[in-house]
Amino acid sequence: MNTRRQFLAKFLSATPFSLSLQAMGQITAVRRSVIDQNWVDPTRQRNVPVRLRWPDENQLTGPLPVVIFSHGLGGTREGGSVWGEAWVDAGFVVIHVQHTGSDLNAVRGVTRTFTDQRALRSLATPEQLMARLLDVSFVLNEIEKRHSLRQDLWQWVRPTQVGLAGHSFGAHTTMGMAGQRYPGFEGVAEPRLASFIAFSPTVPVMGSAQRAFERLSRPLLSITGTRDSDVVGVGATPEKRKAVFAALPSGDKAQLVLMDADHMTFAGQVGSAAEIVPRESITRELQAEHHARVSAITTDWWRATLQADSQARSRLEAPNPLGVGDLWQIRK
Repeated sequence: MNTRRQFLAKFLSATPFSLSLQAMGQITAVRRSVIDQNWVDPTRQRNVPVRLRWPDENQLTGPLPVVIFSHGLGGTREGGSVWGEAWVDAGFVVIHVQHTGSDLNAVRGVTRTFTDQRALRSLATPEQLMARLLDVSFVLNEIEKRHSLRQDLWQWVRPTQVGLAGHSFGAHTTMGMAGQRYPGFEGVAEPRLASFIAFSPTVPVMGSAQRAFERLSRPLLSITGTRDSDVVGVGATPEKRKAVFAALPSGDKAQLVLMDADHMTFAGQVGSAAEIVPRESITRELQAEHHARVSAITTDWWRATLQADSQARSRLEAPNPLGVGDLWQIRK
């Protein structure tokens, strides 16, 4: 068992999963499973591949909370698998969304390498961001529809008060669904989303970050690292990523900055999927430790903000253990 698994096993055994909201019914014989499906948005005639993670929890009281994950540019529904495993272990239903047009297939259509920043930028467009935002809205609609129809296990989920997380371009997607403004677009108002986690976000290239973020009133956790640099070539730096937290309005906001963590640390993947851009040896050495730390803190974030878990909220006041040089900030 690697460092991340050991850390998670100890953490999760010390904080057993429980749902604090009013019971919707008794859930029995729910087996943990990972299911890949292709959902189709008839309005846009668009395929939306998803990976579903169902928790293995017998005799739980529902409804089950849901978390959605949005991958970065060139990713797939396999993105965020490390985070998804941690969250499903804690009893959350996790939906990994793949965004056609800014996924791995799209990148392979314009370049053979993730170091070709010019080609990558051709896919990181406002049009693709809008398509991603509509993907998330469509997934929320599907959750609501399947719940209403009492379809299979969907009858046991909670279709509102959903969490949304995303990495890199997925962080832009997350911030956009949380209400970020853009030039010529006032942003999205999506009441079914209750809490957010942005992995590797950055402040806007132009204009005031405070104005862009002023509608982000719901809980939001920003996560970055001291080596979380520019991958696409738009001027993102660790400093600009850290500046997101300072520009956010008050109201349940937090920031985690990991020493020596880089951009791919936060994609939530291991092996070759985490090695698509050059990395420092120190980052590779710390990756398992970083993954365990992020898994624990983000799980507590969902518990605190989606389930009103007072013990998780207390742990978030001073997460332990943090590494040497790590930064944790929280603003109520």
